[in-house]
Amino acid sequence: MSAAAVMETAPTAVEPAPAPRRAAAVLTLARFEARELFQYVPVFAFLLLYVGYTGWQLFSGREGMDAYPALQDVDRGTQTMPPLLGIALLVCVNRAALRSRRNGTDRHDGVLPMEPWRRTVAHALSVVPYAVVTALVVAVEFTGAALEPGAAGHGSFFELAVGPLIVLLFGVVGVLLARLIPSSFAASLFVVGAYVLFTLVSESTGSPHWLRWLWPTVTETGADPVPSDLIGRPAAWHALYLAGLIAFLLCGAVLLSGGRTRTVKAAAAVALAVTAAGAVGQAPGDSAALTAARAEASTHPERVQSCATRGTSTYCAFPEWTGRTTDWAAAVDRVQNLAGGAAGSARLTVRQRVETRYGLEDDASIDPLTEPGQVTVGTAWGGNRIPQFEVGVAAVLVAGDEKSGGEVCDARIVTIMWLALGAESDPMTAFRNVRLDDSVTGSALALAPTNGVFMSAGQTDVVRQLLQQPRYGVTAKVKAHWTELTSPKTSLTRVAELLDVKAPAKGAESGDSCGG
Repeated sequence: MSAAAVMETAPTAVEPAPAPRRAAAVLTLARFEARELFQYVPVFAFLLLYVGYTGWQLFSGREGMDAYPALQDVDRGTQTMPPLLGIALLVCVNRAALRSRRNGTDRHDGVLPMEPWRRTVAHALSVVPYAVVTALVVAVEFTGAALEPGAAGHGSFFELAVGPLIVLLFGVVGVLLARLIPSSFAASLFVVGAYVLFTLVSESTGSPHWLRWLWPTVTETGADPVPSDLIGRPAAWHALYLAGLIAFLLCGAVLLSGGRTRTVKAAAAVALAVTAAGAVGQAPGDSAALTAARAEASTHPERVQSCATRGTSTYCAFPEWTGRTTDWAAAVDRVQNLAGGAAGSARLTVRQRVETRYGLEDDASIDPLTEPGQVTVGTAWGGNRIPQFEVGVAAVLVAGDEKSGGEVCDARIVTIMWLALGAESDPMTAFRNVRLDDSVTGSALALAPTNGVFMSAGQTDVVRQLLQQPRYGVTAKVKAHWTELTSPKTSLTRVAELLDVKAPAKGAESGDSCGG
């Protein structure tokens, strides 16, 4: 008998192995497929990128605003990278599940002691090690941020669980597609098609809350951090939705592979119910109570804050940021140490403020305070936010209140900017960073927690000269001529004369920022 005839002969039925041995065989195959997945270039590359980037962030040290993380933002940030790894796994698991069909050996699978549906389970389980790695990376990333001395806020376990769940979900989708459409192109087309379809539906419907939360990840970033109790994200319901969806899709893949047992059907029904419960639970938008709490924190923060006195000033913060008042006090002291007259010992009230009435993605501006001696500080700190805060403090010391400080457009701008930046270790870098266009010449807006101050080209020139001179010499001149330097009647030429720097050339560019 020829070899071809032997291959075409119907295989002899094989007695199925006992249940414990079949389970061990499934796990063995899952381990093998997991190792095979690691050899696929997309999986290897994205896993290396994910782990490497997180490790680089951890060991390179956090600087600027990264050194003052809000943990309720960090937990959402851990959801950014896992979808990339998940997409790679979706495509590669799909290809692995179609290996026997691609090689023309699927018709001989009947001689194997393992049923097709068990091989489907094994392919799905091959993704589990990558979900575990994702969970470890997420834990390391969050723990590293939580151990930063400037960390504030509270993270959510359910937000942290989304990353590993996404990896599992995408892997199971890859297996399901292999059983639905036995073509290696289906996975790639599905990824592109799903993204395009979701984008079109979102744009045509205005992206309502319930629709956005049907997507695996909803990061909602853009605004400054807000207190944890004002976030209002249905993270627990979303984690339940993802877990139920994973189980339901896996049951669907098993059913398509021939595992039509009562147990699988019952599991599919339960998984569908869990998925529906999670979807319904996450569907409602912000509750009336949450909306009211956000409005309260935005318009009357003093009702939910605690205050502490440091030196001559009072610092009021939301509960999660009370430990940051020491940093605020140090910044205020640096500014006041350069001021003259009564401003050097003025009693200020530094109040932390947020604008949460427009959600977590809109970086809405905060209206300036009108009460004398009141200074706004935001929830973000570090990096450029420090000199911006110091600009706000200096504007209040010179003009009396925040609203008036934002309206200053005469030569007092020079005094404000000197007070804000004169004590910086690298004043010219701080000067560049605090301006909206990152320049040190020409006219530009200098940022502050509320309204910034607009600098003309002439004022910019004078400030630049002051920041390049020895600090103590300029400080003595500022204190000696404080009254005249803080008068709205003093011209820019006179300010340059008092501070012993070159006055800007006369012309349109040398006037004040009011247009004069």
